[in-house]
Amino acid sequence: MTESWPYAAAFAFFFALALARSTATYWAGRGLRAGGERTRWARHLDRPAVVRAERFVRRVGAPAVTLSFLTVGVQTAVIAAAGALRMPLARFLPAAVVGALVWAALYTTVGFAVVEARVAGSAGPWLVLVVALAALVWAVTAVIRRRAGTGADTPAEDAADDPAA
Repeated sequence: MTESWPYAAAFAFFFALALARSTATYWAGRGLRAGGERTRWARHLDRPAVVRAERFVRRVGAPAVTLSFLTVGVQTAVIAAAGALRMPLARFLPAAVVGALVWAALYTTVGFAVVEARVAGSAGPWLVLVVALAALVWAVTAVIRRRAGTGADTPAEDAADDPAA
């Protein structure tokens, strides 16, 4: 399988894919926040996942965007929140580039190795590696969330962090 996709080409493909997706999500977040508050879809802007992502992005800033590339299921919410919070493009884009580089490296190396091992029927050791990496990402994310969440869980403190308030 890796013979058909040279590493550099696969890496470039995954990098371009991640960067295009994150940039589109950022601009969608900006547009949805601006126009969405005046539509019947406004209630979706107050969903718990969106509120948590906005709070995290507000507190952590550009590193939240970079770290979101290491997560599954949170990445879109964090990047859309960065757009909705009108994070300056000069801060968002470098964070997205670094995150896309990390994401591309993971998918090009670990992703292809897992797929190749699965196709070859020897997924046992690779499965252990993937589970260990997932546990590591979960642990790092939990530590970051715990540090970011200390002391700013009340609405009054969140409003103090909000530049629009």
